[in-house]
Amino acid sequence: MNSFRRNIALAVFGIAFVSFLFPVTPFAQTVDTAAQQAALERELNGISQEISGLNNTITTLKKEGASLDRDIKLLNATIGKANLNIKAKNLQIARLGDGITQKSQTVKQLGQRIDREKQSLAQLIRKTNELDQVGMVEMLLSGEGLSDFFLDLDSFDALRVGLKNSADALKSAKTENQAAQDELEKRRADEMDAKAELERNKQLVVRSEKEKATLLSITKNKQKEYSNVLSDRQKRAAQIRAALFALRDSGEIPFGRAYDYAVVVSAKTGIRPAYLLAIFQQESSFGKNQGSCYLKNRDTGAGVGVRTGNVFSRVMNPTRDVPPFFVITQKLGRDPYNTLVSCPQEIGWGGAMGAAQFIPSTWVLFQDRITSALGTTSADPWSARDAFMAAGIYLTDLGARASSYSAERDAACRYFSGSSCARSSWAATYGNQVMQKAETIQTTMIDPLQNT
Repeated sequence: MNSFRRNIALAVFGIAFVSFLFPVTPFAQTVDTAAQQAALERELNGISQEISGLNNTITTLKKEGASLDRDIKLLNATIGKANLNIKAKNLQIARLGDGITQKSQTVKQLGQRIDREKQSLAQLIRKTNELDQVGMVEMLLSGEGLSDFFLDLDSFDALRVGLKNSADALKSAKTENQAAQDELEKRRADEMDAKAELERNKQLVVRSEKEKATLLSITKNKQKEYSNVLSDRQKRAAQIRAALFALRDSGEIPFGRAYDYAVVVSAKTGIRPAYLLAIFQQESSFGKNQGSCYLKNRDTGAGVGVRTGNVFSRVMNPTRDVPPFFVITQKLGRDPYNTLVSCPQEIGWGGAMGAAQFIPSTWVLFQDRITSALGTTSADPWSARDAFMAAGIYLTDLGARASSYSAERDAACRYFSGSSCARSSWAATYGNQVMQKAETIQTTMIDPLQNT
């Protein structure tokens, strides 16, 4: 029994000092590192002030009438601002890189601490079970004195206290680890945003330098050549506005009208027009067979394919979506049995409506916000304007922010699959494609419209 008691005492003593012997020590910042960080902050602040000054210059120049001299000055200011942004983002990326390395090490250490605490807790539980199995009666009959018996009771109490302390330490380590992981993910998202902004500014410099070279080749004595440049810009803008923008199963509308809708949505929600248009373009380009079924049985949700006449048993969920679908269609004066909705996929129900592909039960959750934003009395999922606003509001709810590449990308993933980009490679592919399309729309379609 004495050896058993010694084992318990040693177990309690050893486990009590696990955290003391193996603490998670933060990576102390050296004086040199602190000085470097302070220097980076000062440099970034100086760059921000320069950018602010160039923003004022650009705003003033844009208010002036179009002229060769003004356009060259505007391009110089734009190039200068882009180069400053490149410098700032490089500094930010360097700073974030150091932070990511530090946080990654902290997460690793905390993970090791959690493993140690789990081992300590397991050892305490084993020792407690051993003491329970011996039993109080056996201890009393073992021939040892009462003093020994009470010493064993003290050991038992010590184990109980040790169990609580170890459980608390494990809980604390897990909390710290989660906080460190959250901070690590935030830094990685910030780094992704900075890199995306860096690349955008590099491309802007290339385009602006090319345009500047074209303008510099025109002398002041060749005003006619400059007039041709302006004329070409206007023709290109007219072509862009007239180009047809395909919306899935909702026909085609001129890009200019789609852009105007996106601008209205942006003013109300903060969603970038190029990003919103990319969502719709991505939805359309997949070419999935949605929006080509009719509901035919209100009780079961069955329907038929418009193109094939095939019967589908799961066109619309009869309890969740059919009742609001009838309310929506009747309010809009539509025949519910001859209104296009999506056909079902291999898994789940169909029934999604219009360009934004909202199911009826989801649409009714948004319709008051849509009508409020647009100043209308009813929300029509088959109206391109209303569909744009619905998608914009939803993307805002999903966390999209115009100034954050990572937030836009993640919101696109959630819009598509309900999962974040990090949790689904399928969704991540969708998000990446949306962001690529948004960049193309911005640089080849929206920027030319804004520069006329």
